[in-house]
Amino acid sequence: MGTYGAERAYDLRGLRREEWDRWYDTLLRAFGGVAEAPEERELYRSLTEVDRSLGVWEGDECVGTAGAFGFRMTVPGGAEVPTAGVTMVGVAATHRRRGVLTSMMRRQLDDVRSWGEPLAALTASEPAIYGRFGYGAATWQLGAEIDTSRVRLSVPAGTDDVRLRYAAPADVLDACEAVYARLVPGRPGMLARRPGWERLGLLDPESGRDGASALQCVVASRGGDGGGRAGEVTGYARFRVKPGWGEGGAEGTVVLQDLEGLDPATRAALWRFLFDIDLTNRLTVRNRPADEAWQYQVSDIRRCLLRLRDMLYIRLVDVEAALRARTYRTPVDVVLEVEDAFCPWNAGRWRLSGDEKGASCARTSEEPDLALSVRELGAAYLGGVPLTALGAAGRVRELRPGALAEASLAFSSDVAPWLPHGF
Repeated sequence: MGTYGAERAYDLRGLRREEWDRWYDTLLRAFGGVAEAPEERELYRSLTEVDRSLGVWEGDECVGTAGAFGFRMTVPGGAEVPTAGVTMVGVAATHRRRGVLTSMMRRQLDDVRSWGEPLAALTASEPAIYGRFGYGAATWQLGAEIDTSRVRLSVPAGTDDVRLRYAAPADVLDACEAVYARLVPGRPGMLARRPGWERLGLLDPESGRDGASALQCVVASRGGDGGGRAGEVTGYARFRVKPGWGEGGAEGTVVLQDLEGLDPATRAALWRFLFDIDLTNRLTVRNRPADEAWQYQVSDIRRCLLRLRDMLYIRLVDVEAALRARTYRTPVDVVLEVEDAFCPWNAGRWRLSGDEKGASCARTSEEPDLALSVRELGAAYLGGVPLTALGAAGRVRELRPGALAEASLAFSSDVAPWLPHGF
């Protein structure tokens, strides 16, 4: 039980299964009150982990919601680390600025720690909210609006050997999931798919298409028996086509949802296909890795209208366990002075020693080399935000000359961290 203000008492407790509809309706109202399609609501009902979800109640009225999925997320080095996927966070507009959100974040991080999960992660509807709880922006998503009538791709050798075929998305789901699973260890930020989450990629309510077609799918394969039988599936693209017509003829738009490939030729073949779909002259891309190769294959990057925005926010719930869980690009031996007012068990000095094979981390009384808050540590954790950049912004203090550059290189990743889908 928590009391906020002079007269109001709110009950913060775990969600009960029979309360889910009222709890979820509170969440929807906090995000504008637009009703979801029945199939979308049912999917999230099935995915909600009730025993990891919280509600704040005033009598019979739900005024606050928060949940946490039990994920495993890839970190630098390829390990899949238990991670709380913070989700479905909302406060009724009638109860803002009364401590409801803070009480849920406090309880949730205590719970995550008790579950033995060293990391928490979220996507933020309002980024300004979560920094005070120790979350740092750790990955970026690339978007683009590509003028495919004027932009062409230069593809690598072997692209013409890739075979593409249309398939109903549900019919090839298992093959597509097998491709995704093989890619998870290679990119920090990716989530191992838990049972049920494969359905997210097939979600296709008509209300969410904005005038585009139903979801379409093309799968790529290599090899085969030479008699028309396809070989192993090596990639796929899910997309919609939005028809359009102008004075000069067709002006349709291809809207990409997902694209994955096991090798450069497969990925290039899928992108080339999307560029060349008949009766279209634009390709809309909404969430791709910041370092994706097609940017370096296009004939005119300016006509791709690139944009970057924040995506995944990381919070180290257990600094020691989190820093031990990943590897480091170059050898590092550094003492970190960590500030963490919200989770004080993390505060203090930690000696981190590691390389590409593994790491150790333990409390120490030695003089610190770097000083930073847990928010900056979360931002740098997956290797996509340089500690040197945070230092230049005044958010990391170098106490030993050379320590900042040394640690920044060690924390970096060969590939940009990326979260393929929200939660």
